[in-house]
Amino acid sequence: MSRLLVLAAIAAALLAPASASALDRTVSVQATVEREVANDTAEIGFSVSKERHGREAALRIVAIRLSAVIAAVKAFPGVGPGDVTTGAISVRRVERGKNPVYRASEGVTVILHRPEAAGELVSAGVAAGATGTRGPNFFVGDREAAYDAALVEAMTRAKAKAAALASAAGASLGPAITITESGDVVPVPMRAPKSASDCATTRIKKRGAKAPAQRSPHRRSKPATRR
Repeated sequence: MSRLLVLAAIAAALLAPASASALDRTVSVQATVEREVANDTAEIGFSVSKERHGREAALRIVAIRLSAVIAAVKAFPGVGPGDVTTGAISVRRVERGKNPVYRASEGVTVILHRPEAAGELVSAGVAAGATGTRGPNFFVGDREAAYDAALVEAMTRAKAKAAALASAAGASLGPAITITESGDVVPVPMRAPKSASDCATTRIKKRGAKAPAQRSPHRRSKPATRR
């Protein structure tokens, strides 16, 4: 699960009488949107580790078995071009009394765009010859798109608050003077899932923030809210 914390602040000019400067009559509002978005991607790691009496023999058998694993995961629905990356190769001497052996290992990382099928992909990789697995780890594949959607919602809320405050003050809302944006994608701990589908989806939560107004120097009336 990933949580989007987005803050959008807008300072908008209010239409003023001819004797007043538009820049001297502004209302500043702030809106915060918090979203928990669906995890639409899973990352799974596979490894192959084998022992042989010779270094070259160990490396050779690992390469053969790993090739079979790669072919199997590439053919799996939801795994596309560029979604399979190989890792480092390691080989080390293991003492077995008077007959030492060499243990070679290599792994791959797979990105799956069907997170609900992560268990099936793990089974396919093991059946193809993987001796170890890692994951699955679920996450949001396109964080930029999720962030942009939350940002647009925050901006819409900010404009609505500015219009309401302007109307309460007996003025009209003019164009925005400044717009300040900040936010981030913040991972949060995910509870133990009750089912496979629970891993791939999360609740959507929204939260609003205070909307303080700035008093115009050309009006004696007290604003509805103050900073």
